[in-house]
Amino acid sequence: MQALQTLDWVVIGVFAILLIGVIVYVVKQKQQSSEDYFLGGKDATWIAIGTSIFASNIGSEHLIGLAGAGASSGMAMAHWEIQGWMILILGWVFVPFYSRSMVYTMPEFLERRYNPQSRTILSVISLISYVLTKVAVTVYAGGLVFQQVFGIEELWGIDFFWIAAIGLVVITALYTIFGGMRSVLYTSVLQTPILLLGSLIIVVLGLKELGGWEQMIEIAGAKPVNDYGDTMVNLIRSNNDPDFPWLGALIGSSIIGFWYWCTDQYIVQRVLSGKNLKEARRGTIFGAYLKLLPVFLFLIPGMIAYAIHQKHVGAGAEGFLPYLPNGVANADAAFPTLVAKLLPAGVKGLVVCGILAALMSSLASLFNSSAMLFTIDFYKKIKPNTPETKLVRIGQMATLVVVILGILWIPIMRSVGDVLYTYLQDVQSVLAPGIAAAFLLGITWKRTSALGGMWGLISGLIIGLTRLGAKVYYTNAGEVADSTFKYLFYDLNWLFFCGWMFLFCILVVVVVSLMTEAPDETKIKGLVFGTATKAELQSDRDSWNHWDVIHSVIILVITGLFYWYFW
Repeated sequence: MQALQTLDWVVIGVFAILLIGVIVYVVKQKQQSSEDYFLGGKDATWIAIGTSIFASNIGSEHLIGLAGAGASSGMAMAHWEIQGWMILILGWVFVPFYSRSMVYTMPEFLERRYNPQSRTILSVISLISYVLTKVAVTVYAGGLVFQQVFGIEELWGIDFFWIAAIGLVVITALYTIFGGMRSVLYTSVLQTPILLLGSLIIVVLGLKELGGWEQMIEIAGAKPVNDYGDTMVNLIRSNNDPDFPWLGALIGSSIIGFWYWCTDQYIVQRVLSGKNLKEARRGTIFGAYLKLLPVFLFLIPGMIAYAIHQKHVGAGAEGFLPYLPNGVANADAAFPTLVAKLLPAGVKGLVVCGILAALMSSLASLFNSSAMLFTIDFYKKIKPNTPETKLVRIGQMATLVVVILGILWIPIMRSVGDVLYTYLQDVQSVLAPGIAAAFLLGITWKRTSALGGMWGLISGLIIGLTRLGAKVYYTNAGEVADSTFKYLFYDLNWLFFCGWMFLFCILVVVVVSLMTEAPDETKIKGLVFGTATKAELQSDRDSWNHWDVIHSVIILVITGLFYWYFW
């Protein structure tokens, strides 16, 4: 690895000064209420919302995991990334419901629609998933990236991984605790262009090094990924593919995408900070445009790195990618290797800033969302008369606890190592179906009862934890006799399991709803399709025009063309 040069350090220094400037500006803007701290005072414009959605989504799982997936399995993971159309569903369908119900958090929406127990269950699921997946994965990958880019193994006798990981957490936590949501929104506007520009430079220089797009398609297209004639460049693979059968990939990625983009606190909080319905919807349309980019900025570089590696090896030279102890090329090192080996001085510093920006933005959004969940959904329920300024303080303390728990989980995460992206999607594929079923039926079917929604969430949680437990047990147990339980909870393809689990949770919600009392008309007014007043419908209609429709159609057409090209 080539070390960073003086010019790189100058660029990193300038970026740090800009970041400090933003934080100082935000801290000077007084944040007296919890709405100010958590939602940035509900005055965000569509540009701030769109960039914040994008920057919050682009975490370390993209910088390491997605490029690694590109280098190892090709286009397979693109299903999860070409999901701009899913953000449109958030903007066009869900945002009007969320705005009408005047909620801060997603569990709060479920309480309005169902009952207080549903709110508590979702808050618990969300906080657990934040600590076990998002905090731990982001910090772990952050440490890994900086170890690769700086090329330092140890510092002061301590593994540099830990210094980088904990340093990243401390810096991010400080600016989130002092600045709240506003600092997350403002710094996203600063960080997103840097990240996009840096990644674009990597794609251009990577293709130049390789000899062009056709070379990449040719080399990757020569690598079979299964016994059914599919190669790395195929997005739609045989339904017998052991990892990414096409039907499972479409169903599974849609369920996970629906949960993540339309119901997850982490993303929806960005949209709830909008000045009004018009700004919120336009923010989602802008975010959907930006979401078309990650495949090209992170997954394609992984395929470029693989192709350069194959070219080097084919010419009898040493491989481009570093090797794992077992002699296999380290796919997860694809993005940091491109940064270290291809970029000129100064530009390398800029891309390091982009990576730092992505990691900090993801972590900052996470800290803010988890602090908000704890404060509003647990603390305020126990002590409803707490003054607003104290709620902000409690939120800051909750942030600290989430950070500590996330760091404590990392040693367990490190044992997962090379399956970072798979671990993340695996956990999400069993958390998503129950929540997705409760939200989907909650706003589309008036008859969904409080107990129906609640039992949908509970059944999803139980099945999900059983699947995760079985995966941990059977992976480490060696030879185990076949059984129906093992087939269902371990052998069955994870994407098909996600689809069947979603159907089962929907069935639970429907059956329990039909067996219990129907919800009161006044309780669900404005929260379900067909219950909005004429004034509410008119307000919704006034919030969009033909340009919003045209841009939404353009996004859908681009998505369709992408599937056609990589079919």
